[in-house]
Amino acid sequence: MPKSVIVVGHKNPDNDSICAAVGYAHLKNELAKRSGEDARYIPACLGPLPPESQWILAQNGMEPPVRISHVHTRVSDVMTSDPISIRLDASMLEAGHALRKHNIRSLVVEDADGRFQGLISTRAIAERYIAATDELDDGSPESSMAVASSLIESLSQKVCELMFENVMRLEAEDVLHDVVDDMIASELREAVVLDGSGRAIGIVTRSDVATPPRRDVILVDHNEVRQAATGIEEANVLEIIDHHRIADVTTANPIKFLNRPIGSTATLVAMEFREHGVDIPPALASVLLSAIMTDTVILKSPTATEIDRDQVSFLAGIIGVDPTEFGLSVFRARGGDADMAIEELVEADSKEFQLDDDTILIAQHETVDLSVVMDREEEIREHMRTLIKNKGYETVILMVTDILAEGTQLMAEGNRKIVNRAFDIECTGEGGTWMPGVLSRKKQVAARILR
Repeated sequence: MPKSVIVVGHKNPDNDSICAAVGYAHLKNELAKRSGEDARYIPACLGPLPPESQWILAQNGMEPPVRISHVHTRVSDVMTSDPISIRLDASMLEAGHALRKHNIRSLVVEDADGRFQGLISTRAIAERYIAATDELDDGSPESSMAVASSLIESLSQKVCELMFENVMRLEAEDVLHDVVDDMIASELREAVVLDGSGRAIGIVTRSDVATPPRRDVILVDHNEVRQAATGIEEANVLEIIDHHRIADVTTANPIKFLNRPIGSTATLVAMEFREHGVDIPPALASVLLSAIMTDTVILKSPTATEIDRDQVSFLAGIIGVDPTEFGLSVFRARGGDADMAIEELVEADSKEFQLDDDTILIAQHETVDLSVVMDREEEIREHMRTLIKNKGYETVILMVTDILAEGTQLMAEGNRKIVNRAFDIECTGEGGTWMPGVLSRKKQVAARILR
């Protein structure tokens, strides 16, 4: 069975995070085929897809990444899949043959519909034989014959009469460290893994959990623990592909860490395709191009570089589109700002940053109609205050970025002094503060506040 490697972006995924994961997983799978590596690279995400990501993937007939909630080791990562089973009315002789044939210690016992009923093990058979000798054998020829008769009789006993029913039941997605203590304390050496229909899909033994494996992960578009999947400290990080500041994800061994001061992680992914001589299918070229155009605000952001422009030209050439018109179509796919849920408008593209002992949330909403968003200012600010109350943020900042006017209306709740000092302004209260030319959270807002 090939090893599985998760390729995943940051929490509150934006289009770049989604598309970079899809693109880099595709590249790694192609390279694995070329080298004969027995591995499968799986694109994943840590939250709902942005509307533009849903749209661009659907437009190109591509599957969305798998949504995951953590990268802790799961029960499914250690279980023995497809356990050998036996029916309830089978004889102990049949059970013994199956145990010996497959060289295993336990069989799953199923009813006529395939649902799990219990386990029959070599231990149960041994205890049955020992019980026969303890009860009957007094050393006389008669008792020896009785013992032999009892043992022969046991061979025709039904499995259901001797199986263990009090078996620990698990689910494949259970976090392993949450169940280890109960497994160690259980009477049996094994636990059974059931699906939603009550059918056994795996067995876990105590030896399986003694030294559990780490899940293999590649990080794209981030390298900060605060923005990474829960459980990242337990995972085996194989590579990092990113364009942000170097933060605090650590690894046990040297890894490939590709980090460039450019506008988009998708730019790096496109460069890697070209570096390795792997063709980019038109559908994937469209997906990667959408990510570069959203992350660089159609190449207007100060984060955009000549490298980004080169990759935009290359990808647009594959699919035969005008990059600017294509980028605008991607932004329009986000839908109407007037009807968007307030949680989505404020939080969909948000990142936490640590400033000394305080946590600051900086969110960004890009729009082609600033006035429509600002008409909702009262409920936006109420939601920002709710985030401060519920999550303990020192400050919540929202950048409402007008793509066409090339600027940002900046709003802040909580400790506004942090923002005012960073930008030498007086207030980002009611009405917000218009900041012409400010398009990049990373380079123009977060960097100044953290500095």
